[in-house]
Amino acid sequence: MYYELYVDVFFLVNFMMDFLLLLIARKILKCSATHGNICLGSLVGSLLTCFVVVLPVRSAILKLMLFHIVINVLMIYIGLRVHTLREIVRAWIALYIGGFLLGGVFTYFQQYLKMGSLFFAVAVFSHWIVQGIWAFVVCMQKVKQNECNVTLYQNGEKCTLHALIDTGNSLSDPLTKQPVCIVEYEAVKTWLNEDEVKNLRRIFFHSIGKECGTLPVMELEKMCIHNEKECWVMKPIVAVCENKISADEEYGMILNPDIF
Repeated sequence: MYYELYVDVFFLVNFMMDFLLLLIARKILKCSATHGNICLGSLVGSLLTCFVVVLPVRSAILKLMLFHIVINVLMIYIGLRVHTLREIVRAWIALYIGGFLLGGVFTYFQQYLKMGSLFFAVAVFSHWIVQGIWAFVVCMQKVKQNECNVTLYQNGEKCTLHALIDTGNSLSDPLTKQPVCIVEYEAVKTWLNEDEVKNLRRIFFHSIGKECGTLPVMELEKMCIHNEKECWVMKPIVAVCENKISADEEYGMILNPDIF
């Protein structure tokens, strides 16, 4: 049994796949490699792959090492412009993460296509889907990093809320110059009745949809922010919001990042 290999087609397919994989790895690593660098790296990777395929070497282990270590490292070194051992290892892992994602998406769509001429179109389309998947994962990770639980303490009582660390919240108390966090009235109504809220000192604020407004502020005994590690804040200033902070009621408090 023997196989007939068209080297020109094999080279073109490998070049395109290497180019797409390096693009995905660049996105994962957020490195500054240009399309020219990636093109050159893909060219080297594809040429070396063709050379190893036709090389009269019987050792499968040696060929695997040449494919997965030597060729890929050279392709990463040239295409992604990484030089230190740590960067190369990270890029190598990112390349295989991209390979698994791209291969999975490509295989899923390829089963519905019978025309070989659509191979390149499906590969490019799969690449864009993988890029979108990775962007979604990164976005979700950032959202989760900006979430935490907060326990408020007042009058010997406490309550725990799910909070959002909002980088857009720069509210501060003009009297004490402290950063101000925002909490829903529902969370502190056991400590304050409506009449007491009306008698609280108020501060001005600006937000989207409301050019200028005021919020009542109060000083709590303390609060604990449960993030990667607990952060205690003594006598924090919080503004009491009578409306829901989030439409889906996911958050009951907005933290000012300056509180850290």
